[in-house]
Amino acid sequence: MAQDKTMEFMQIAMKYLPEAKERMEQAGIEVSIESLQPFMGLFAKAMNDAYELGCKEATQKDE
Repeated sequence: MAQDKTMEFMQIAMKYLPEAKERMEQAGIEVSIESLQPFMGLFAKAMNDAYELGCKEATQKDE
């Protein structure tokens, strides 16, 4: 995965992190940045898959 895309994905994750943290805490799940760190790589993989799917669909529309 390109490093620049990974950074973009992490910026997206950080944008929504406060809302996700609030919702988890409302559900009784204690959350810290440190506890979320292992999931950030998984998030980046999911975002990369979604990006690749979007690229594939866009090229199919052009055909």
